[in-house]
Amino acid sequence: MKAVILAAGEGTRLRPFTENMPKVMVPVANKPILLHVINALSGNNIRDIVIVVGYKKESIMDYFGNGKEFGVNITYVTQEKQIGTGHALLQAKDEIEEEFISLPGDNIIDEEGISSLIKNECEISMLVEKSHHPSKYGVVKVEDGKIKGIVEKPEKAETNLVSTGIFKFPPDIFDFIDRNVKEGKNHITDSLHSMIENGEEVCAVMGNGGWMDIIYPWNWLDVNSKSLRNIAPITSGKIEKNVILKGDVSIGEDTVIHSGCYIVGPVVIGSGCEVGPNVCIFPSTSIGDNVAIYPFTEIRSSIIMDDATIGSNSFVSKSIIGKGTKISSHFSNIAGNGIIEMEENFYRINDVGAFIGDGCEIGDNVVVEPGKIIGRNCVIGPLNIINKSIPGESEVI
Repeated sequence: MKAVILAAGEGTRLRPFTENMPKVMVPVANKPILLHVINALSGNNIRDIVIVVGYKKESIMDYFGNGKEFGVNITYVTQEKQIGTGHALLQAKDEIEEEFISLPGDNIIDEEGISSLIKNECEISMLVEKSHHPSKYGVVKVEDGKIKGIVEKPEKAETNLVSTGIFKFPPDIFDFIDRNVKEGKNHITDSLHSMIENGEEVCAVMGNGGWMDIIYPWNWLDVNSKSLRNIAPITSGKIEKNVILKGDVSIGEDTVIHSGCYIVGPVVIGSGCEVGPNVCIFPSTSIGDNVAIYPFTEIRSSIIMDDATIGSNSFVSKSIIGKGTKISSHFSNIAGNGIIEMEENFYRINDVGAFIGDGCEIGDNVVVEPGKIIGRNCVIGPLNIINKSIPGESEVI
């Protein structure tokens, strides 16, 4: 059996972090989301994978190559314009001659969910999950194990069952999708609607909660925290005397943890990092590769991306720090209740920190209030209090 992974989109609701990479390459527990998807497939012995790429496709192709390093065989096809999931899937038509799995590359999925879908005897099957926020997804109506209808992002959801966008299809599905795309119906759900109306049987396969979606940056923190529960404790690199490690802590090669550090897992620290001395890192934190964290800094429940620097005597909590961002000493963000504007909507988020894009330079003694987003390549001068979001390429004196 083959799989088609849809990985052409940007992920606009994760800006500014997706301005430099597609959503599928966003790190969760220090691995791109797409790698989690590939691992779930290979764990079910699905090793022939077609990836539909588009937005910033080079970052995907450079990382995964032909897939050999990851135990799979990868073929790439391109969706030149991102106009829908059905249109994206159609790009893989020439690569598929048998039953296959179709799934998005920007959701976390576990091996068990894929296994349940494979074992289902129906020709066309959809993996469904219960959601606390069903109105954000396609809400499905299920009767006797069959999908009877899908309502995309309703204002008021009648059930809490949603489509994960993960399907098992026969190869002739492409003919059906092709006809729909020619009529301007560019999404997979459009084709499913038509099939159901025509009396085709689409089976519902209930997931076990292993599917997780990242919609907004604050969801990213939640998914990262849950994914870290499965890490294996590995202590490579150099760990000096008087370092305390508690729980599951993974430390990459060529990383130095200096004396006096206190780390409580689950925590993952990448390769080539320098931490401490006297740094405290608390659970649900991911630190990427080549990160420098200077003395007397505390980090809680955060994501620090590759090549970032955090100065001494700093405090980072419930925050995401972008790739290559350099933060000077005595930085702090306030974790608390914030109101975040996103796509002309306002969201009241509890217990949230700061979201700082790639390539920023932040001076000494800067404070960022809850829920504030600093766009990429910003320069924030010393002694500033950031009480509103800052667009990318800005300078705050």
